[in-house]
Amino acid sequence: MKEIATLILNRNLPKETDRLVESIKKYNKQYTDIFVIDSGSDKKLISKKTTWSINTKSIKVNGFRFGRGMNYGLSQLYKEKKFDNYKYFFLITNDTIVENNNFLKKLSSIMYKNKKIGILSPCSKLWGEKYLLKKYKLKFFWYIHNNAYFLRKEFIKDIMNLDSPGFMNFLFDGDNFRGYGAELELIAKAYINDWSAAITSEVFVGENVTYLLKKNKQIKTDDFDKNIKLYLEEGKSWMKKKYGFSSKWSMNMYVKLFYNNFFNNNPDLIKYKI
Repeated sequence: MKEIATLILNRNLPKETDRLVESIKKYNKQYTDIFVIDSGSDKKLISKKTTWSINTKSIKVNGFRFGRGMNYGLSQLYKEKKFDNYKYFFLITNDTIVENNNFLKKLSSIMYKNKKIGILSPCSKLWGEKYLLKKYKLKFFWYIHNNAYFLRKEFIKDIMNLDSPGFMNFLFDGDNFRGYGAELELIAKAYINDWSAAITSEVFVGENVTYLLKKNKQIKTDDFDKNIKLYLEEGKSWMKKKYGFSSKWSMNMYVKLFYNNFFNNNPDLIKYKI
């Protein structure tokens, strides 16, 4: 049985999505099943690899975005009674750049050896974190860019919402549409529940930003500048309403309190603290 479920979010970029699926399968087929979530694509732009699609008027106009899309895919696995078939879940979008090797086996091995990791992120070659991971290739962090998440099933089970599982609330808060601060909220929930969030430099994953810069009209999304503006405005409003924080710095410090407390409760893991 394959132990990893890879979830990929696509909107109107079928060729790019199909290439990503084939790239992952070429080196990792024996480790993962791949599920493609369509985010309101036009009929002619739906990936051939699509597993689930939803075509309500709202989704057709706005798409899912990362949080709602992953909520949808995970909740579908749960409803189809496939969720418990897997130990780990790899969550990415179709602009993710992966290594041409069995990188999923590497991520799985790290999780197997470190039972307290709930969230594992491959490093990006563009992140400053890579300089902290030269000598020791694994460290626990209180902040991780929302690029690609490798999640342990038991961690998801500890925090998932089963009141009405769906794209609004299964794992991420769907009210935070564009995802500003979503990574901090997820990491806070990890440390609150005695799980850690880690970055490894044993695997590198990147993001092809040219998709948003050059293909936003095909994707049917806002251009880069407008997207950033709305990402900040809407995200700050969500953060203020839900947590009472006026800045992301306050949210960072909130998460870091739980990060520090994690090591108080797990002194044997202090070597992973930064």
